[in-house]
Amino acid sequence: MGQVADDKGTAEKPSYEQARDELTEVVKRLEAGGLTLEESLALWERGERLAAVCEEWLEGARARLAAALDRPDDGEGAPF
Repeated sequence: MGQVADDKGTAEKPSYEQARDELTEVVKRLEAGGLTLEESLALWERGERLAAVCEEWLEGARARLAAALDRPDDGEGAPF
């Protein structure tokens, strides 16, 4: 799976899709139960970091979309 930066920020940021897919797996494992408290806490923390990565990607996409929509129309068609 993709990597999320550890507390020192040394790992490479995963793509949105990698983070989303891993987050889905984390949620499935937590929902399935049968984990120790320590395992559950570690997965929860991992999920929090993955959710933050997804949010960063989504915020970046929103900013790019807003910038594209704010461009003046130069008569060359739609921005997409």
